[in-house]
Amino acid sequence: MSKDKLTEYRSKRDTAASGEPAGRRGKKDGGDLFVVQRHDASTLHFDFRLEVGGVLVSWSVPKGPSLDPRDKRLAVRTEDHPVDYAGFEGRIGEGYGKGTVVVWDTGTYRNLTGVSSDEPVAMAKAVEDGHLTVWLDGEKLSGAFSLTRTGTGRQEKWILVKKDDDGADRRAKPARTKPESVLSGHVNEDFE
Repeated sequence: MSKDKLTEYRSKRDTAASGEPAGRRGKKDGGDLFVVQRHDASTLHFDFRLEVGGVLVSWSVPKGPSLDPRDKRLAVRTEDHPVDYAGFEGRIGEGYGKGTVVVWDTGTYRNLTGVSSDEPVAMAKAVEDGHLTVWLDGEKLSGAFSLTRTGTGRQEKWILVKKDDDGADRRAKPARTKPESVLSGHVNEDFE
């Protein structure tokens, strides 16, 4: 793997044309930011991102996160994104990812991976190992969520699942009923 975790991100974009952030890394030891962006590109999907090791480790979730613990959501691992991407909203111009983006949810997370054992697992190691659990404190998402890798290859496939806790709600469908940005109140169509 390249020492620069943003090499793949930069290679796929002409940020001058797309309007996306050029790519600032955060602190190497990482922060605790999470963001979910609603991205209306060739297909509508949600980009689930966790700040790990100075970048936003990212998954594309076609149906969006669910608050129902019975739902298993496909999450396809994508390239790491720069930390300053977390606040990006607007229209991505021609090229890779063309479409509109809003910040559907954001907040902080806590690593719960291996917390019950003698040696908690660091986030970077959890991603590498293919299983992590985090507690999200967002406006639309709260409580524990797990991501588990189910397949490798050109695109790693993972499953995103809400844990059955106080943040669980089997009736709520926020990915369908709450399309607006938590930062600006905009919806994707506002940027078309």
